[in-house]
Amino acid sequence: MKKALEIILYYLAKIILWRYKPQIIGVTGSVGKTSTKEAIYAVLKEKFKVRRNIKNYNNEIGVPLTIIGAKAGGRNIFLWLAVFFKALVVAIYWPYPKVIVLEMGADKPGDIKYLIKLAPCHIGIITAVGENPVHLEFFKNVEHLIREKANIITHLKSNDFAVINTDDASLKLLVEKTKASLYTIGQNEKALIRVSDINYTLDLERAMAEESAGISFKVNYQGHTVPFKIMNALGEPQVYAALCAIACGLILKMNLVEISAALKNYKPPKGRMNLLKGIKDTIIIDDSYNSSPLACEKALEVLSKVQVTGRKIACLGNMEELGDNSKKAHRELGRFIAESGVDILITVGDKALNMAEAAKEKNMTAGTVLSYTTSNEASRPVQDEIHRGDIILIKGSQSARMEIITKEIMANPELAEDLLVRQEKSWAKNN
Repeated sequence: MKKALEIILYYLAKIILWRYKPQIIGVTGSVGKTSTKEAIYAVLKEKFKVRRNIKNYNNEIGVPLTIIGAKAGGRNIFLWLAVFFKALVVAIYWPYPKVIVLEMGADKPGDIKYLIKLAPCHIGIITAVGENPVHLEFFKNVEHLIREKANIITHLKSNDFAVINTDDASLKLLVEKTKASLYTIGQNEKALIRVSDINYTLDLERAMAEESAGISFKVNYQGHTVPFKIMNALGEPQVYAALCAIACGLILKMNLVEISAALKNYKPPKGRMNLLKGIKDTIIIDDSYNSSPLACEKALEVLSKVQVTGRKIACLGNMEELGDNSKKAHRELGRFIAESGVDILITVGDKALNMAEAAKEKNMTAGTVLSYTTSNEASRPVQDEIHRGDIILIKGSQSARMEIITKEIMANPELAEDLLVRQEKSWAKNN
């Protein structure tokens, strides 16, 4: 039934794209896809009629649904019939978007090829891959994963555009593998769109009180330099998301000043390095949406830089979909944690135990490393552990359900539905 559904949605979406010929922006990578998609949407919606994926609609079902403009029907055949009917109506006549921003996931070989065959891109973007990316479970190695993701730029034509983060060493060689016009982004001097002067709000307690916490940076493009700021979030992935959005804006003939103004309306997605007020006058860096070794390392780097009067606590869950590399990746991260200035490490899940063991081997004492089986089991001890002035980084793969801990220690749990990931009833049932 699922295969039949895929085929029907594929051809309905294909007809709609043929009918309206929107410009398609495809985004893939092992980290930062959703933030990049949202940043692009925030910029382009100021000038164009734009649509982007909702939720996790980044696969062979979700991408066609995004093109149609419908939600999944679940197990209800009548809801699916309504989706098919809407697709036919849209194909006949509908006020359709000029631009569609599509996050494209690659869980297994062939995923990106399938999605770009359905929706060939005008702009193809690879955010980052890193040395220990997620989704390796069904790939032989990192090179095969990169080759799959590279399809998003190798399929482009000469009148299309490729956006590549050349600060990611694993992506540098891809610049020669596309016929499209190339927009490189990064901190290196050769990047076409170069970022500099990245500043995180270091005195977080004062900034949170003044509601001015965030990231500021400067962007240079063709000799012009413009300042940018992202509020209520931290971390380099947000900066690179903004750079991809800037590239898309420039490609579609917006100027840097227009783009800077538009990015002020960008709100980082829930659970992606968002700053929240915690109980006992603490601060939470909520990065609970998902995790990979690269993203976790970047989050820990931010934690090491910010200043607070209390302790720095890392509350980290299992990282999934790492295949045979799982134990090694968790242990490497544990060693990194021990050297990054973290005062207390709290792990959640069986795989994260490798993290805890490696941290202790690197001289973190047993009293500063605590391990729990589930986020439910950990939530009360975490609440008891934190003190006034502490800052707590919360991160883990979706299966770890780290948002349960965030909700337990946030100052305003009544706002959880607006501020946290996985607050829908379907997730609550699995709590």
